[in-house]
Amino acid sequence: MQRLFAMAKLTLKAAFRYRLVQILTVLLLGAVIGLPVVIKHDGTAQGFTQILLTYTLGSITTLLGFATLWLACGTLARDVEECQMQMVAVKPIARWEIWLGKWTGIMLLNLLLLAVSGAAVYLLLQWRARQLPPEAQEKLRNEVLVARGSLKPSVNNPAIEAEVERQLQERLKDSKVAAMDRDFVRKQIRERVKAQFQVVPPGAPHRWIIRAGLFKARLRDKPLQLRIKFFAAQSAASLTYFGAWQIGPPNGRRYPLERASLAADTFHEFSVPPGLLDENGDLVVDFLNYNDAALFFSLEEGIEVLYPESGFGLNFIRGLGIICCWLSLLAAIGLSAASFLSFPVAAFVSLGVLIVGLSSGTVKQVVEEGGIAAVNHETGRVDNPSVVDLVALPIFKGLLSVINLVHGFSPIDSLSTGRSVSWEELARAVAQIVLLMAGAFAAIGIISFTRRELATAQGTQ
Repeated sequence: MQRLFAMAKLTLKAAFRYRLVQILTVLLLGAVIGLPVVIKHDGTAQGFTQILLTYTLGSITTLLGFATLWLACGTLARDVEECQMQMVAVKPIARWEIWLGKWTGIMLLNLLLLAVSGAAVYLLLQWRARQLPPEAQEKLRNEVLVARGSLKPSVNNPAIEAEVERQLQERLKDSKVAAMDRDFVRKQIRERVKAQFQVVPPGAPHRWIIRAGLFKARLRDKPLQLRIKFFAAQSAASLTYFGAWQIGPPNGRRYPLERASLAADTFHEFSVPPGLLDENGDLVVDFLNYNDAALFFSLEEGIEVLYPESGFGLNFIRGLGIICCWLSLLAAIGLSAASFLSFPVAAFVSLGVLIVGLSSGTVKQVVEEGGIAAVNHETGRVDNPSVVDLVALPIFKGLLSVINLVHGFSPIDSLSTGRSVSWEELARAVAQIVLLMAGAFAAIGIISFTRRELATAQGTQ
C-alpha cells in the first residue's frame, strides 16, 4: 500500500509540475463564474438556478472528463516512451501497484478539482438564493434546492403481459401475422395494451392511484408536488388544453387544481396540501378531459408525485459522487489504452471508446430495427438481414447491455430539477461503474502492462 501511494504521489507531482492543476482550476472556476453571466434564462429564480446547475456541472464534467483521459493516457504512455518507467520497474514494486498507483493519483486529483469546483457552484447558488425575496426563496428551496423523492402510479405489469400474450396468440392464427417477426408483433400489441393506461379520450375521465407504501406515515402530513406532462396532436401542440383535476380520497376532502388549462409537451408542477392520502396511504388523482383531442400521459413521466426527502447539500454531494464514478471509469479507460499503446494512439482509442459510449441512441436503434441495412418503413425492422447484420446485431446487443450499465445515472438532471440522488443510486453507480466497468478496464490494463516488454519499447526509440 505504501508503494501504491508513492506512485500516486508521483502522479500528482507530475500534474502540478506540468501546470495541469493550475490550468484546470482556472478553467473550472471560469466556467462556474462566467457561464451564469452569458447564459439566458426565463427570468425566474427557478429557471436561473436550473440552468446554472445544468451548464456549470455539465461544463465541469466535460472539462474533468477530457483532462482525465488525457492525463491517464499521458502519465503512463509517456513514462514508457521517455524511459522513466524502466527506472521505476526495476525497483521492488509490482506492475499492478504502478498501474493502480497511477489511477489513484489521477482520482485524488479529480477529487481535489471536483471539490473546489463543486464548492464554488454550491456557494454561488446559496449566495444568489439569499438575494431573492422571501417568497421566491421559499419556492426555490421547495422546488429546486431540495432533494425530492418520486412516486408514480402503480401499473399491473403482470396483467399487461398476460393480456399481450393472449392477444398475440389470437393474432398468430392469421398466416400473414405468423410470418412476421414475433418480437415485433408482441411489441406492437404491448404498446396498444399500454395505451389504455396512457391515453385519455375526449370527454372521458381517467384515474391514477399513487401508492405511498412504506412512506405513507411519513408523507401523510407533508405538502407534496404533483408533476404533470402530456402530449396532444402535433397540429394543436401550441394550444392549451382544459380539464378538471381533483386530488384526494373519492369519498373525502378533495383538492382541485387552480390552473387547469395546460400546454402540451411540457412539465407542470402544482403544490398539493397535506392530508390528502386515504386510509390506505394512496393518493387518488382524477382527470376529466374537456378537449376534442385525446391526451397522452406516458407511464414513465405523465403523472408523478414529488415529496421532500432530504436537504440539497447532501443531495449535491451524492450527485458529485456519481460524477466522480464517471471520472474513475474514464481514468481506467485511458490507463488501459496506455498500458500497451503509445500516447497518441492511446488517446485516439480512448476517445473512440468514449464516442461509442455516447452513441447509445444509435446502438439502441440498430438493435430495435434488427440490423444496419435498409429498414422497411411499414414494419420498422430490417426484412432481409444480410451477413453483416447477422454478425453485427449480437455485437450491438452486447454493446448496448454494457452501455446501459453506465447510462442509467443522471445526477445533473436530478439536481437541476430538485430530484433526490439517493444513497441506493450512488451505491449502484459505485458497483456498476467503478467496480464492474472500471474494474474490467483495470484488469485489461494491468494484464497488458504486466506482459509489456519495457526494454523492447526502449530499444525502438
